Amino acid sequence: MFPRLFTLEGVFTLHTYGVLMAVALFAGLALAVRLAPRAGLEREFVWNSGVYMALAGLVGSKLFLVASEWRYYFEHPRDIFSWTTFQAGGFFYGGLLLGGAMGIFCAWRERVNFWTFLDVCSPGVALGLTIARLGCFTAGCCWGKETGLPWGVTFTDPYAARLVGVPLGVPLHPTQLYESAACAGILAALLWLNRQRAFAGQIFAALLLFYSAVRFFLEFLRDDPRGDFFFNGALSLPQVVSVLLFVGGAALWLSQRRRPLAPAHAR
Repeated sequence: MFPRLFTLEGVFTLHTYGVLMAVALFAGLALAVRLAPRAGLEREFVWNSGVYMALAGLVGSKLFLVASEWRYYFEHPRDIFSWTTFQAGGFFYGGLLLGGAMGIFCAWRERVNFWTFLDVCSPGVALGLTIARLGCFTAGCCWGKETGLPWGVTFTDPYAARLVGVPLGVPLHPTQLYESAACAGILAALLWLNRQRAFAGQIFAALLLFYSAVRFFLEFLRDDPRGDFFFNGALSLPQVVSVLLFVGGAALWLSQRRRPLAPAHAR
């Protein structure tokens, strides 16, 4: 755990999480831009639209955070706009949903096939997640349950405990590293699949299928607050969303696979 890269006492703190999130965003956008020509898309369009999607994703992640902890925010509505909520990482699924919606809007506006555009963005999302979860590990957020396994990680920094609430002094599942490794595997699979893309929406559907399955099972190992209010606490909010996205990804794959590979531009 290394939550702070640099601190100027009483003036400024540079958090490792924030730096890695910025790296994740830039790396994901750069990969999407690199893949754009192969799909018949202009690099400038992908970059500009990717920035809009990232901004929308940030808003969506915060909204999802508020929804998952609605009881607290119902009792403390002013905290929705607090600095603590602003600093919180938020929930990825909220960012995926709102960011994806923004991507569809950008594609519609420029008369670009939005499934092709989302295909181009999907490997970048996987790369960004791979890096972002390393940021979660440095901050201590998204922690796992207590474990006796030899690779259990013990967090010890009081600053991280104050910032995100991670338990100190007990070995925990490094769920952040589990997910980072899984996303690296998803990235490799999407890049391989991209070279053999048979229909528009194939890579995006694969991202939904792979990530939702990984996230569903990893949720059983996580112990941070995530909105455990479905079926008397048996499932967390991200698990319910994972099921819905898995079904959606399967439906997209089945519906699109019989259609010929559409041109990138609708003009």
